[in-house]
Amino acid sequence: MADQYAQTGGDIRPSEDIQPKTIDIPAIRWEEPAEGPVLVLLDQTRLPAEEVELVCTDPQGLVQAIRSLAVRGAPLLGIAGAYGVALAAARGFDVQDAADALAGARPTAVNLGYGVRRAQEAYRAALGNGSGNGAAGLERAAAAALAAARALHQEDAAASAKMADHGLRLLDELLPGGNHRILTHCNTGALVSGGEGTAFAVALAAHRAGRLRRLWVDETRPLLQGARLTAYEAARNGMAYTLLTDNAAGSLFAAGEVDAVLIGADRIAADGSVANKVGSYPLAVLARYHHVPFIVVAPVTTVDLLTPDGASIEVEQRAGHEVTEVTAPQAPLAGMEAGGGIPVAPLGTQAYNPAFDVTPPELVTAIVTESGVVSPVTGGSLGELCSRSRQVTMS
Repeated sequence: MADQYAQTGGDIRPSEDIQPKTIDIPAIRWEEPAEGPVLVLLDQTRLPAEEVELVCTDPQGLVQAIRSLAVRGAPLLGIAGAYGVALAAARGFDVQDAADALAGARPTAVNLGYGVRRAQEAYRAALGNGSGNGAAGLERAAAAALAAARALHQEDAAASAKMADHGLRLLDELLPGGNHRILTHCNTGALVSGGEGTAFAVALAAHRAGRLRRLWVDETRPLLQGARLTAYEAARNGMAYTLLTDNAAGSLFAAGEVDAVLIGADRIAADGSVANKVGSYPLAVLARYHHVPFIVVAPVTTVDLLTPDGASIEVEQRAGHEVTEVTAPQAPLAGMEAGGGIPVAPLGTQAYNPAFDVTPPELVTAIVTESGVVSPVTGGSLGELCSRSRQVTMS
């Protein structure tokens, strides 16, 4: 494996403290070396060329990692946000400032704010329970924040396993006989989760059960999360997969080669509208026309009942150079600096680059969560599922 790197306040330096790992590197982990706690991330911008870890020693370093997509994916962002608050508390940073910066790092993924709030509330509760603002009290409050982050991490892993089970059962009901040909978009596996993922975890369960014939992997322009990350995970799991350009999906549907579409979600509004990586909505339209199930797999924490409908979802707009340039692999190429851009459009070209699009509920066959399946997708059925989930959590 390539040398690992540490990130401090946005600067990246070689790390002598974090030892090389085996190929099975977790997407995120908390470590406590002698000099103080750190949050270690598998740098997803460098995959699949290199498996390199970033070590965040302060909240701003984590904010930069989130914005640069070194760490990404709705469930994992929630976990990262919670650990970020714990890191701020343990390292003596202003917890409120850190929470605000982390929660605002990416606006569409609701899990990020959820994770931040959960750890922050645990921190505040510990302070309010007589810990005080002395050194011992702050230490106990920091430990409470870390405990909340670890609990969220474990809960997400458990939710991933339940979603895989529910999703496979649904596939078998909709498509009796197995031999599933599944089309997926972006990346929804272990790289976005405390477990094995959301939509990808369902496909992986089908593979392990001998019921996956083919995983069709959209490349996912402009940042190629499908080509770089989903193909990477599929290959590591020995799955039968084929990569296609995003604009080839229509011909695949027309040829009758897709049995189901499985995607994740970054935010699900109260009416069932789904915000996911841009390119998801066209797949939903294609699926509806070709009578193919369009299934969203996401934890209940991705459902935002405070956002009434799809039009109310804030869609992140990213830099135009992601469209007008093709980013070179992070591993240096001859004559090119690592991470540099290769222009593919005339200088000065304006670009439209939303990170997500929104699929209306009437195009969604089902939403699969750890608490069960919602189908048909309506505001009422979604609200009922969330209410039931809260009751189970509180009992």
